[in-house]
Amino acid sequence: MWFWLAGAILAEVTGTVALRFSAGFSKLWPSVIVILGYGTAFFSLSQALDRGIPIGVAYGIWAAVGVALIAVIGAVFLKEPLSWVQVGGIALVIAGVLALELGRTTHA
Repeated sequence: MWFWLAGAILAEVTGTVALRFSAGFSKLWPSVIVILGYGTAFFSLSQALDRGIPIGVAYGIWAAVGVALIAVIGAVFLKEPLSWVQVGGIALVIAGVLALELGRTTHA
C-alpha cells in the first residue's frame, strides 16, 4: 500500500513540474506529462486507499511530501526563491501529517 502512495507522490510531483513548463497548456509534451502525471497520481492514490491507508493519513502524506518536494525542486533546479518562513511552513505541514499518523496509531 505504501508503494502506491509513493507512486502517487512521485507522479503528482512530476505532473506539477511539467505544469511549470507547459506554458498554460500551449506546449504539447509538458502538457501530456501533466495529464499523465495527475492521472497516474490519482489512480495510485486510489490504490493506496483501497489497500487500507486511511484517507486523512494518505492525503496528508501525499500533500505534505508533494509540497516539500516541489518547494525543493523549485529552489534547487528552477532557481525559485525559498525563504526561511516558507521552510518553516513546510516543516509545520510535515508536523501536522505526523500528528495525523501518530493520532491514528495511538487510537487504533
